[in-house]
Formats: sequence, structure tokens, C-alpha cells
Amino acid sequence: MTSLPTSVSSTAALLARGGYIAGEALATSVFLALKLQRPILLEGEAGVGKTELAKVLAATLQRPLVRLQCYEGLDLAAAAYEWNYSRQLLHIRASEATGEKQSTAALERDIYSADYLLKRPLLQALELSVEGTAPVLLIDELDRADEPFEAFLLEILADYQLTIPELGVISATTPPITILTSNRTREVHDAVRRRCFYHWIDFPAAQREREILMLKVPEAPSELTRQVVAFVQSLRKMDLYKTPGIAESINWAQALAALDCVSLDAGKVDSTLGTLLKYQDDIARIQGSEAARLIEEVKTKAREGTY
Repeated sequence: MTSLPTSVSSTAALLARGGYIAGEALATSVFLALKLQRPILLEGEAGVGKTELAKVLAATLQRPLVRLQCYEGLDLAAAAYEWNYSRQLLHIRASEATGEKQSTAALERDIYSADYLLKRPLLQALELSVEGTAPVLLIDELDRADEPFEAFLLEILADYQLTIPELGVISATTPPITILTSNRTREVHDAVRRRCFYHWIDFPAAQREREILMLKVPEAPSELTRQVVAFVQSLRKMDLYKTPGIAESINWAQALAALDCVSLDAGKVDSTLGTLLKYQDDIARIQGSEAARLIEEVKTKAREGTY
């Protein structure tokens, strides 16, 4: 298990070793969250690297990644724990069949022990911390869960503990590195925000996006990478149903490189737009003359040296 970084610059270097290029503001937020043992809430459009940050931290710090993927209808049983009712029932029937004399209190102590507990991500993260291996706990896309679910998180976010009525309080010895993400399809409640540091991850500027693509898609020719970034940056200024994120830029660059492209051309762009844009309305809008116009604009800027 790698020790935590001791400065903002060492945090940025740690992320860079994992292939994640972070700006100073993001590196500062991550460093403070690690240093002060506070959860961090990352918001931003889909595909800008929120989930990837947690994965990179787990890999570079050599810690387990415990991921809770949020969804509508998520409850405590799926997120934290539930009792294994079938095993409890079998235990009761076995006790009756053998004629074993147990008081009701003794039987309850038996069936409400840790042996009969089904541990979900939140409890798993706390127990790993108790065992001495504080994991990275990723609570992904919190905005997809129902608002009442956020109340379940408050005890963990504030005190890194979970109360199980039948067993008591389970507290982390060393707090897990806790990262929450949100695509902001709805607002996360203020009570959650107060317990977290906060950072908004925006789409990267052109220079940073080029650095990311050169790192993630080294097989792509440098001129193709520059053109891909310029094309995508132009798309982000348009009113699309789903603006492409950095994840889509990487996918598109990989696809074009796999097709042995050295620069953008209308035919290859039209046939690969499905790796960049995820809705047919957006693809139909860009394919053909609009794609050709953007390609020409990109190449004109290249000749003029303005990108």
C-alpha cells in the first residue's frame, strides 16, 4: 500500500503515474481530501473523468476499490447490508429438529451475528478499514439514486461509521478514501454537500485534452490527435443532445487510429461518429455537410497556426 502524497504537486504526480492528467485545482481538492480525511464530491458532465479518478487513486495507492453504483430504487439493503433470512430460518429449523434447548434471547444472538450478515459495498469498505486496509470507496452517480437514499449516507460521510441495530456501531479505524460522483441530473442534497469537499470537473481545454489523448492513445499520429481535439472542441460549442466528453474523444481517436487514419476526412468521420456521439439526432445533425465544414475549419486553423 503506497503512502499518501504530501503535497499538491505530489498528488498531481501520483495521478499522472496512473495516466490521469489533473489540473492544479483538482489536484488541490484531492490532496486536501486525502490529507484531512474528508469525502470529496465530484460533479460534471458524463465522461469527464470523475469515475476514472477513483480508479486511478485505487491503482496508484495500491488499495482495494469498493464501488457502489447508484440507481433509482437503491436502498440500504443493497448499499450497506441485509440479513441472510434463508440461513437464519435454516438455523432456527435445525435447532428445532435437533431438540436443542435455547432461550429466545440466545437464539436471537445466534442468528443476528456477523455470520448471517450479507455485506454490501458501504459495510465492506468500513470492514476493510477496520482490518487495516483503508480502501477507495466510490459512490458513483449519486444523482441517479432517490433523494431519501442520501439520508443513509450521512452517518458514513460524517463519521465513517454504520449503525446496525442488532450488532451495534461499526466504525472505520482508518477512514476509506471516499469519492462521490454526480452527473447533476438532479441536485444532491445540501446535507451531503456539507459533509464533502467539492470539485466541478469541466471539459478540458484543448491543450490538456491533447495531452490526455497523447497519453491514452499513443498510437494515433500527432496531427490526427490535434485534429480530433479541435473537432471535438468545436462540437462542444454546439447545442447537442449529449456533448461528447473526454472518454468519447479517447474512443474516437482509438477508432480512427485503428483505421490507420493520419488526418480527418469526411468519409472516416461520417462512418465513425457513433464512437463519438451517442444519440442518432446528434449524429444526423453532424454527418455530411456539417462534418465536412468542421473538418475544413479544423484544417484551416491548422494552416493558420491557430490551434
